[in-house]
Parts: sequence; structure tokens; C-alpha cells
Amino acid sequence: QVQLVESGGGLVQPGGSLTLSCAASGFTFSNYRMRWYRQPPGKERELCAVITSTGGVTTYADSVKGRFTISRDNAKNTVYPQMNSLKPEDTAVYYCNVDLGGTLYGAYWGRGTQVTVSS
Repeated sequence: QVQLVESGGGLVQPGGSLTLSCAASGFTFSNYRMRWYRQPPGKERELCAVITSTGGVTTYADSVKGRFTISRDNAKNTVYPQMNSLKPEDTAVYYCNVDLGGTLYGAYWGRGTQVTVSS
């Protein structure tokens, strides 16, 4: 059973930092690129960051580039988006995503973790 469990969300002041995590299970984590999305209140879900299977290549949305850093630990089956210089507009539910192939073919999502940036 494929599972993605996000954690680490919470309330943070503008300018602050937060590191989320996504623990994966049920598939060969080291074979797949991982994605982080977010959904601000009242808006559509948007892609924030992508990391390749080895962690060698990362890409970011313009809205988070230079402030967010995504990394992964394949030994722990976990991916970590570190978020710095947070702004109120970063307030959203953050989701982990993987698209699998083979017998587990499909898009899988975690339940999300809430990040609120407010003074």
C-alpha cells in the first residue's frame, strides 16, 4: 500500500523558516522523482518543487525559487522541503506527490500539512 505522510506544518511568522517532511512507503522510493504542491485557501493546487530520484536535480516554481530548498534521504524514504523567508502568501496546505509506474501505476498524494504564515 502506497503511503505518503506529510508533517512539520504549523504557524510561523513572516520571515521565518519551516522544514516539512514527507515519509513514503509502499514503493521503491529511490526510483522516483518526488513533487511538492501547495493549495492556498480558495485557490487551485500549484506545483512548488520537484526533486529527481537521486536528488541530483531540483526545480522550483518562480514563487518559491531562492527561498525553498527540496532535498531527500533515500535511506529514510523521506523528502524535505525547507522553506525560508516565509511570506503570508505562502500560507497553504502543502502536499507530497509521486507518480508511479508498473503495477502501482497512478498518482499518489498525502493528506497534506497546513502552513500558516502570520504575525
